[in-house]
Amino acid sequence: MRCSASEKLEIIRTVEASHLPVRQTLAMLGIPSTTYYRWYDRWSEDGLDGLEDVAPHPGSVWNRLPDETRADIIEFALEHEELTPRELAVKYTDEKQYFVSESSVYRILKAADLITAPAHIVMKAANEFKDRTTRPNELWQTDFTYLKVLGWGWFYLSTILDDHSRYIIAWKLCTTMKAEDVTATLDLALKASGCGCATVIAKPRLLSDNGSSYIAGDLADYLEDKGMEHVRGAPYHPQTQGKIERWHQTMKNRVLLEHYFLPGDLERQVGAFVEYYNTRRYHESLGNLTPADVYYGRGDQILEQREEIKRKTMLARRLRHKTENA
Repeated sequence: MRCSASEKLEIIRTVEASHLPVRQTLAMLGIPSTTYYRWYDRWSEDGLDGLEDVAPHPGSVWNRLPDETRADIIEFALEHEELTPRELAVKYTDEKQYFVSESSVYRILKAADLITAPAHIVMKAANEFKDRTTRPNELWQTDFTYLKVLGWGWFYLSTILDDHSRYIIAWKLCTTMKAEDVTATLDLALKASGCGCATVIAKPRLLSDNGSSYIAGDLADYLEDKGMEHVRGAPYHPQTQGKIERWHQTMKNRVLLEHYFLPGDLERQVGAFVEYYNTRRYHESLGNLTPADVYYGRGDQILEQREEIKRKTMLARRLRHKTENA
């Protein structure tokens, strides 16, 4: 069976995320274990490029990164230790105006012993609602998650997330999970988005699970008054709210690194992470844009700028190669 590099990577991630033994998972996928481990070794050594089926190439490669650029990438990575190779590649391209690929960054850091193992991404059952949104403020996802303050007990974070851009429009730290907490968060979202006062073609639809606060009559009356449609996920099928569930996981991985003794401390930390998540965190599912880039409609311009940077970088490398080998 011949697979593309992306398909091989998807198989590796699937095996990593599976709760079954590796051999049993591979048998279900129809992949020989020797093939899988060969792919895995190549991915460990060379990143995504190692999974490509390529013909032998000459020793002199025209687009090889210059040594000074490789050294600069290592220095850049040490200044941004929290970023993955994918995020480093995008940030380096944006800030340095010089294109580098994720696989190049991975190989450079691997050679410098700055990466010890592949950063596997856990597979999600579903990242998108079955009817994909095409614009911001078309569908909002909402849910609660819980966070603890020592000596105070549990607090509940209510969030409104834009389905199209993954932008966190509004959030509220609550002491309960009642319909009034949901409506208070929606008030914040309607104000922040402008949907509460501006004339729009249609108000955002609200997607939630079937929790008691979301099936309450008070919420139904509120949504009817605001002209908003309410869509609820199928019972026992939390994958429908995959994006907000992923937000909860990402947020907790960062926020819960510390203990909190006052609600205000927790609230400030959540607020700081929301700002980072919205405006500085590159999302692979958004084409390595931030949620704010997509929500505010500047994503296409940024992607065009990156393509222009890539074109100029490739041209400069080709000219350098011709000069050095003349």
